[in-house]
Amino acid sequence: MDRRVYLETTVISYLAARASRDVVIRAHQEVTRAWWLKRRKYFEVMVSDVVLEELGRGNKTAAASRLAYARKLSVVLSAEPSIALARLLLKKRAVPAVAEVDALHIGVAVANGADYLLTWNCRHIANAEMRAKIGAVCRDAGYEPPVICTPEELMGD
Repeated sequence: MDRRVYLETTVISYLAARASRDVVIRAHQEVTRAWWLKRRKYFEVMVSDVVLEELGRGNKTAAASRLAYARKLSVVLSAEPSIALARLLLKKRAVPAVAEVDALHIGVAVANGADYLLTWNCRHIANAEMRAKIGAVCRDAGYEPPVICTPEELMGD
């Protein structure tokens, strides 16, 4: 069975965006495109209804471009187990209160059995200081947490 990857919104946003003038963001975009082209085929890749809602915001043309990438993927729903875990992550302060949607992304990934949660959100999700607490809360709730990482960290050999 393929390993499962949950793509958080930032990954598809970087994938679909025009090349940034910001050197760091542009590098992230290039790594994201490389992952999409070279590594995606090795995983069962999924997004959630939460991702689709976020991708659909803003400029209509840009939103259509983002959603076109997402349509190639499996869609999982933010059902009650995901929501309950997100609330627990917030209650236990594994994720800050201002990051409710980020907690929901984690909850959806965990409740749907993702092996990896791929994101460029290094503030509230792929944050080295938060990963251990996120993992502990998930395990205490009876779930095995995914590896939370950026596309750069999931490039293989």
